[in-house]
Amino acid sequence: MQKELDTGTDPYTTVGWLTMPYSYSSGYLASRFFTELRDNTKILGVKCHKCNTVIVPPRSVCAKCYSKLEELVELPNKGTLQTFTVVHYSSSAHPIETPFAYGSIQLDGANTGLTHILGEVDLNKIEIGMRVKAVFGEKRKGDILDIKYFKPLSTG
Repeated sequence: MQKELDTGTDPYTTVGWLTMPYSYSSGYLASRFFTELRDNTKILGVKCHKCNTVIVPPRSVCAKCYSKLEELVELPNKGTLQTFTVVHYSSSAHPIETPFAYGSIQLDGANTGLTHILGEVDLNKIEIGMRVKAVFGEKRKGDILDIKYFKPLSTG
């Protein structure tokens, strides 16, 4: 029989934040993806030769057929908005002030969506199926926010 330890106090729980600095190696494919965004404002995907799927951002294994992926392909910076959500709540985790929209963009030539911020858009006029184009930041540092946002293509 196990005895319970009596400390004379009730359990205490608190909510807080713990900051833990760390380094992460993104691997060869993702490193090339981020380097091309930063240095050449180019978006790379990876092509599966077994099932012909083009995935962006690149990953090392095809989610469709589980083949090893190695061939990077350049994709256009234009695509179609597949879905979106408008963010109204504030958080230090957000890259920009609210309200703003995130969208899943299927770049031309890709089979998967790239989730990113939508900018230069009336939040009440966003439509699934609208054509968008990447806008790159002026000071790029090698992360996904080197694409500042995707904006609607003009219809005129």
